[in-house]
Parts: sequence; structure tokens; C-alpha cells
Amino acid sequence: MSDTQGRALLRIEGLLDAGSFVEVGGLVTARNTDFKATLEKKPSDGVVTGYGTVDGSLVYVYSQDMTVLGGTVGEMHAKKIANVYCLAAKMGAPIVGFLESGGLRLEESTDALSSLGSIYRMAARLSGSVPQIVGVFGSCGGGLSFIPAIADFVFMEKDAHLFVNSPDAIPGSSRDRKDLSTAASQEELSNVDFTGSEEEILAGMRNLLSVLPANFGEDGYTGVCEDDLNRLTAGIDAYAADTMGILQSISDGGMVIEAGGHGKSMITAFIRLGGTTVGVIANRSAYTDEAGNVQELDGKICPCGVRKAAKMLRFCDAFNIPVLTIASATGYKAKEKAEDMLPKAAARLIYAYANADVPKVTLCIGSLYGSAAVLMGSRSVGADMVYAWPDTKIGTMAGEAAAKILKPGADAATLKETAEAYDALQQSVASAAARGYVDCVISPAETRKYLIGAFEMLYAKRETLPDKKHGTV
Repeated sequence: MSDTQGRALLRIEGLLDAGSFVEVGGLVTARNTDFKATLEKKPSDGVVTGYGTVDGSLVYVYSQDMTVLGGTVGEMHAKKIANVYCLAAKMGAPIVGFLESGGLRLEESTDALSSLGSIYRMAARLSGSVPQIVGVFGSCGGGLSFIPAIADFVFMEKDAHLFVNSPDAIPGSSRDRKDLSTAASQEELSNVDFTGSEEEILAGMRNLLSVLPANFGEDGYTGVCEDDLNRLTAGIDAYAADTMGILQSISDGGMVIEAGGHGKSMITAFIRLGGTTVGVIANRSAYTDEAGNVQELDGKICPCGVRKAAKMLRFCDAFNIPVLTIASATGYKAKEKAEDMLPKAAARLIYAYANADVPKVTLCIGSLYGSAAVLMGSRSVGADMVYAWPDTKIGTMAGEAAAKILKPGADAATLKETAEAYDALQQSVASAAARGYVDCVISPAETRKYLIGAFEMLYAKRETLPDKKHGTV
């Protein structure tokens, strides 16, 4: 092991269990001789690869090192990474990559390009087979930026840069003005799930790996639950706006691992219920910022949130992780940019719900109006069980708005009376339950008990979908 590999090795050791790392291909060097490239040959060829364990479970890793040949991707460098993907495929184990590179190695030209393509191919083929997690440090540009896009979860160091084209090459963008390559920008573009310091990233990766199955053939973690399965969650309805509080209340030991970046109006996370990993998609109309202040949201669904939800649902379906949806949405974000992106984003979420064959349970809270009520894990798009709190409203629109349409020009007293009648007859939870759209109206205090029971009942669920090669949405 070369002394110059310290940074790459420290990241690997920070992720894996102490003393568990075994290097593979440590003596590999470049074989190109053009432009006196042999003078720059170094063991490892700019990337450290191997395997180890996280909480005792096998994980494959690779880590680029800017201090060795600038971390540039050459033929043997890329072959080492592709080999780790091959090993992960054979063993059915997760793969974690740390990217920090100066780009393609110019001296190796087409050899480097071809070998980079082999990484793309392996990463694409393993998608949905084993979890893929990528950490971005320093600079990750050009073709390397496609690797995080293929991965399931992307962590980005707060001072790193991720880009296809250099910011200075994009009209209206530059490192000094509007730098689209920063962690903050990439998170806003929904290209990154987590941002933070190197230590926070390594800890976050370990936490995430601890709740994920090793491959698509394994169930989510199922262990002994030390939390009371019948524990009541009194006062949980106080978190109807900031649903993160609901997740912390119902999960085993309050454990919540948020998985998703931009789009605060939608939470995507993993929790444990009765010892089993459950993926969560939850609307949110308020959140607490880093300073501890409550920030109000409008309760509308936005494109970023829908994309987060669809990604989470696809991942959970691929890896047999049951899904809980907490639904509370009064409509869609009314902005020009949102209007452009919402139809396609919403269609992908509908597609994901309709085609996912894992157990799907929905909890309706607050108010659900219009097609947003259908989109968020309704019975009609594929939920297996639907629960609701007693004060939930489900309908086409708020009673006040409906009254103005039903009784145009009526006086205030008539409008009030019509609105109340509409709420009672058309959008009360009792009305939805009477028509079979809600299976059970539960008290907020019994939420945890009912959800655990539903997922236990659905544990052996089997569902047959129409024959096809694959969808096109």
C-alpha cells in the first residue's frame, strides 16, 4: 500500500468495520506507454478497491485518490472498478464508491473511454440487483458524473463539485456567479440525496447500509424488536403538519433515516416497524429548520417531491421493502416551472405505485383534495390497506370552494350551510370508508399498532402483473 493512497484508504476505513478491509488489485499499474506514461506508473493506478464489512455484512468498495495520478480514469483504473462491480454481482452484496477524480486520463484516450463504458455497463446492470451508494468528494466531472446518476443514493461532500460541463462553460453560469456544480445546487437539482462533511457522509452511509437488504433476493432487515409492538402513540396527531414527528413516534426506538434531498414538502425515509425495514413516503406542510424554528409549507405537491417519492418507491419495490405512505395534500404547486414538470413526474409516481408488488399501506391524515388524493398511495393506484384518522377529509375540493360552485351567487348563510353539508356527505372519512376507499378509521394513538399489524398480514403478499418486457413511463 502506497503512502500516497492515504486519503482514499481513510475513507474506506471510515466506512467499514475496523480491520475488515481487504484490498483487491493493489499492485495493478497502467500499461500505456504513450507520452512517456510509464514514468507516471504507480501501484493502485489511482483507485483503491476491495471489500470489507459494515456491521458484519459484506460490502464492496472503491475509492479514487487525487494524490495518485490525479485520480484520473485510465484503462486499468476503470477495470479495477468494473471488477469490484463484478464481485458485488457474484456475491449479491452492496457496492460503495468514493469519487474524486481529475477526469479521463488523456494519455490513454480510447482505452480510457472504453473502460469507462465498462463501469457504466456494470453499474446499469446491477441497478435493482444490489444497492449502489456513491460519495462525491473534491471534483467529479464529465462522464464520471453519470455514475452517481445511476446509483441508488448519492452523498456529496459540502465543498465538492459535480458536473457534466465545467460551470465556466455554461452560459450564465460560472464558479464566481452561479455555480451549478456545488453540493447545494446539485441537491436542489435533485441529483444528490445527502450533503455534509466527510465524517457525516461516512456515518450516514453506515446508517443507510444498516437498514438495507444486501440484494434483491433478501428481505429487509427483520430482527428482534425491543420496542413494544402495541405501544400507543398518544399525541401523535400534533405532528399532522410536520410528519417527521409521526415517523419518529411510530418507528422502533424512534429510528428514522431520511433518504432524499431537495423537496421539503415530501419526506422519503426508512424506518423500522416491528423489526422490519419499511420505506416511507410522506407529505409535509411544515418542518423544523436547523435553528429549531418551525417553517410553514403550503401543503402542495411539487415536482421535486414527486420525483423523490417515485425514486423511493422504485427502490423499495426492487429490494422487497414494504412501503408506508402518509398522505395529506391539498393540491399541486401552482407555478409555471412546476406546471411544466408535474405531469411527467406525477405519471412516474402513478406508474411506480401501480406496478410495485411489495406491501403498500397508506395512512390518510389532514386533508386530501382532488387528484392529489389519488396520487398519494390511494386504493385505486395500488394500496393494499388504507387507514385514516377520524378528522381526515377526502374529496375533490374544500367544502367552501365547492359551495360557491354548487350555489353560485348565494348569500353567506347558504354558502356556509352548503359547505357543511358537502363536507359531511362527500368528503368526510366516514363517507370514504362507506364506499370502501378507506379500510379502517383508527385513532392516532393506535397508529403504530395498526401499521405493524398490516405489514405482518401482508408479509407473504404475492401479486401477478400483466405480461410485458418492461414499462415505458
